[in-house]
Amino acid sequence: MVFYILTALLTIGLAAAVRVLPAEKGTGHRGENTGISRRQAVNGLCLFCIFMVLFGVSACRMNVGNDYAKYVEFMHLIACDAYSYVPTEVGFNALVTVLYELTGGENFLLVFAVFAFATLWLFLKAMYEQSDSFGWSFFLFMAFGLYFSTFNTVRYYLALGLALYSVKYVLRREWVRFILLVLLGAAFHKSMLVVIPLYFLAGLAWKKWQLALMALFCSTFFFLQDFYLRAVVFLYPSYEDTEYLEGGVSWFNILRCTGVLVLSLLYYKQAVAGSRRNRFYFFCNLGALVLYVCCSFLPIITRIGYYLNVTQILFIPAILGRIEDRRQRRFWSGAVALAAVGYFALYLLRADQDGIRVLPYQTFMFHDMVPILSDVN
Repeated sequence: MVFYILTALLTIGLAAAVRVLPAEKGTGHRGENTGISRRQAVNGLCLFCIFMVLFGVSACRMNVGNDYAKYVEFMHLIACDAYSYVPTEVGFNALVTVLYELTGGENFLLVFAVFAFATLWLFLKAMYEQSDSFGWSFFLFMAFGLYFSTFNTVRYYLALGLALYSVKYVLRREWVRFILLVLLGAAFHKSMLVVIPLYFLAGLAWKKWQLALMALFCSTFFFLQDFYLRAVVFLYPSYEDTEYLEGGVSWFNILRCTGVLVLSLLYYKQAVAGSRRNRFYFFCNLGALVLYVCCSFLPIITRIGYYLNVTQILFIPAILGRIEDRRQRRFWSGAVALAAVGYFALYLLRADQDGIRVLPYQTFMFHDMVPILSDVN
């Protein structure tokens, strides 16, 4: 736990030194040959250090993550051409096959490293390009446990990084690029297909009567649960007759969405009403709250909801930056920071439990891989 706290403090400190101001682009002191401003150089150095620290922690882990051994088993089955026993998507299967062929063996550590590299690059690039404050967004990225959660379900968090990065194309209405990114992500985790309708709906200029109709539709989740569960089994056949079909109320996500929405409503005119981007974030979080409340019986609702509430790491800095009164901005900045630190503390306290299991941290340099199912049999 101390190791994770130190990692978070180090990288958050580096992120605080990153400044992305449109007015500074192309200005400032430049070297004779580089053509790079002093600010860009500092930003680049800080981002590189952040990436290397986080990538090193992720790529060097061993047996860390609730499904680490399960993924190693899947990779082994792919190497044995036993695809009928593997529920993973074609993109994952192809990547494992290529990497195993290149290295001449079952090098699962390389596969995890490649996923860590791509996932971190996507999240950092999305925050750097789209956030009003990279420091704030990165702090929330760490405090909300998003980074440490990438140790689990590596396919899904790669798709989640792609989803966050694709938001800029939704806001620009560059639909072809958006769809291509979604299809790429779906090749690794097919749940990403849901962002096509969800992001489209979040980008609409909703009127009151339309919201009323949507609320009426959402009420069907309460009395058509069997229908929606059958739809889930159709999309995920491997879930049938397993504990994965058991839903559950995600109280932490409900509280997070509620807190963000309350803050945004308090400053709706200042921070949301006049910004198409912030309205998109607002409806993403509203949609996530509706899903967590109305669809708790669905086993994959947390994953679907995360495609929406991952925008919180962009939305919260956007709200805070638009609060005009300095005292109020300082108050809410402090309140958000305290809440995020509290959330991080609770996350770490539960980090060794089933379903998370990112503690204790182990590395291939000092630990051996636990036996997988194929080894036992």
